[in-house]
Amino acid sequence: MEKIKNIALVKKIGFNKLVLVFVLILMYFVFALFSPTFISYDRILSALSYSYFLGFLALGVTFVIATGGIDFSIGPVMFASALISGYLLTRSGWPLVLCLVISVLVGLIFGAINGYLVAYWDVAPFITSMGLMQIAKGAGSVFTHTQSVSWPQSSEANGWYRNLVRYSNGSISIPVGLITLLVVAFICAIILNKTKIGRYILCLGSNKEAVRLSGVNVRKWQMLAYVISGTLVGIAAIFFVGAYTTVQPGLGDQYNNEAIAAVVMGGTSMSGGVASIGGTIIGVMIISLLQEGILALGFTKDFQLIITGLIVLTAVYLDVFSNQKKN
Repeated sequence: MEKIKNIALVKKIGFNKLVLVFVLILMYFVFALFSPTFISYDRILSALSYSYFLGFLALGVTFVIATGGIDFSIGPVMFASALISGYLLTRSGWPLVLCLVISVLVGLIFGAINGYLVAYWDVAPFITSMGLMQIAKGAGSVFTHTQSVSWPQSSEANGWYRNLVRYSNGSISIPVGLITLLVVAFICAIILNKTKIGRYILCLGSNKEAVRLSGVNVRKWQMLAYVISGTLVGIAAIFFVGAYTTVQPGLGDQYNNEAIAAVVMGGTSMSGGVASIGGTIIGVMIISLLQEGILALGFTKDFQLIITGLIVLTAVYLDVFSNQKKN
């Protein structure tokens, strides 16, 4: 095992990432073996559609977890963004482009509030995110009068936004959302690994007090991590409605767990200081493939929740074990 880890290419890519890729490929072949329809192009597109909005959620919360924080409000905030902007579009007749911008702004505002409370008021991230989770649920319900919101279909006026997820031209369907997600992930990787923003965010997770004593405004950079996360949550809302159209008030909790599971599985440490954007994307693909595979095998959604929970526990245990071994 050590010989494999010491191979130059393995070191460059990362042993853990290669293991995740192997698990992803193995899962695909297992699902295809038991459900031959799983290899169809439509099935693959369906699994990918789930990964787009989940990917944006996971990318955002990667920055938060890298600081040593956590955010359990990302799913409900995504729903609140989609509900508020969708209501303005379908019930108030606001322009589509403006509503898409509002979706991003709603996510950004929630992220800024969350970050401000954590960074400047020293409130525990767990408490602020739980509080904002409830506020997001209530805001979406109150704004839409507890009614679900259905965004336009592709054939309807303003339905072109769905091309952001999948472009269809006759019998050809192109997963545009995958291209967008990978581009954004590349940008996030540059920010996290090649810029001052990422350097300070990672340092906060490693030793916040040491960074503060060195003269860095730790509050500003800590808050920025939540702002980045909130912005990506607002974008995730656009890709959610692009894939599934209808949004119901009071939901979104399950996507918190799935996004965090993907992040931790991908190699980002729950204690902060270590993060991997590439690992996060692979983790998202595993969660999405699992979701589609469970349905393809005829099981209910409950089984996916159980397996996702087990993945979270396993990933956190391995993270703790790794930190103890280093210490």
